[in-house]
Amino acid sequence: MKQQLDINTWARKDHFQFFSQFEEPFFGVCVNVDCTRAYFTSKANGYSFFLYYLHKAMVAMNVIEPFRYRIIDKEVWVYDHIGPSPTINRPDGTFGFAYFPYHPDFKTFAVTAGEEAERVRNSTGLVPAVSGENVVHCSSMPWIEFTSLSHARSFSFKDSCPKISFGKMTEKEGKMMMPVSVHVHHALMDGYHVGLFLEEFQRQLDI
Repeated sequence: MKQQLDINTWARKDHFQFFSQFEEPFFGVCVNVDCTRAYFTSKANGYSFFLYYLHKAMVAMNVIEPFRYRIIDKEVWVYDHIGPSPTINRPDGTFGFAYFPYHPDFKTFAVTAGEEAERVRNSTGLVPAVSGENVVHCSSMPWIEFTSLSHARSFSFKDSCPKISFGKMTEKEGKMMMPVSVHVHHALMDGYHVGLFLEEFQRQLDI
């Protein structure tokens, strides 16, 4: 479900109109998050660490409303919820696209997500996930402790979905740290909102 946002009464009306005209309206940040508690919790319970931290990120993005905004036909729509559309790495070094329906309960989310990840892992080729606009494009690169990241883009394809990437987890001074990259459409939100998300994501990882 989604509802239209009244741009004329929106405090960010001018920001929306300004950044909507950009050829590249996305901006991104890269930070390290402390995933110590999340990592050991997932291992103690036999959960997939990937699904566990991915779900934490989705919970946080659903809390911060601008992450649920999308631009459709030059109007802003607010979705009730958004879910992850991740890339799934395969044993042969390729990857495929997937879509995991969002559910606020991790165990419920993990059942469907695990089945879909296994299906894509055992498939071949590159078939776009059928998911719609209420998604977040996600990728995991557990081999790279990145400090910055950019995305391949098709500028003729209208896209306003946030993008989040997770890097290689490393132990530093007794903590398990992981780089995270977040890219968002500047017509829909600012650095302030990304900061709110990162704060909520870290809070979720620490639960």
